[in-house]
Amino acid sequence: MPEVIFPGPDGRLEGRYHPQKNKDAPIAIILHPHPLYGGTMNNKVVYNLHYAFHRMGFTCLRFNFRGVGRSQGEYDQGIGELSDAAAALDYLQSLNPNAKFCWVAGFSFGAWIGMQLLMRRPEIAGFVSVAPPANQYDFSFLAPCPSSGLIISGSADRVVPPSEVTALADKLKQQKGITITHQTIEGASHFFDPGMEEMIGNVETYVRRRMTENTR
Repeated sequence: MPEVIFPGPDGRLEGRYHPQKNKDAPIAIILHPHPLYGGTMNNKVVYNLHYAFHRMGFTCLRFNFRGVGRSQGEYDQGIGELSDAAAALDYLQSLNPNAKFCWVAGFSFGAWIGMQLLMRRPEIAGFVSVAPPANQYDFSFLAPCPSSGLIISGSADRVVPPSEVTALADKLKQQKGITITHQTIEGASHFFDPGMEEMIGNVETYVRRRMTENTR
């Protein structure tokens, strides 16, 4: 998988780019967990999400936020990281101008950034939000949430209480015009160890169904 370096708002950003042969393949960007707590683009959840989307026919990009790995800059409380995500999506779109659909997937802190990106980029057709940290960050900006998507977490998550994720999902489900799917992986921790295979399987089932609906 090609390693890529692309321009970000605060210097160069390091990523992994995984294209499809089809020039009109859908695109997906995958966002990693908190930079100050060891989060990188090689996190197991992020890595597995990346390959799941690629198996489903997406051209994929995951990258390190500013200050992580070989990405330049410093942690910026989520503000700069959102700008990084927007720059990464710009880069992905510039390489794939004929992409049919655009999705965003994020894990933990990356899920929070991904949902904010969703609000700013109307071309994003769907999202996968894995263990969104609803107990740590304010998600009230999702008013209204512009796209349908999947929220998924573990029942044994000690970082983000399942009740907080359920409350977020229930709030979003009240909005008209979109469909929020909420799933809980029984016995899974925040990092889906155990529970990774089931979580990724559920993500694939959900995204494949959505893509089938979009092509009818």
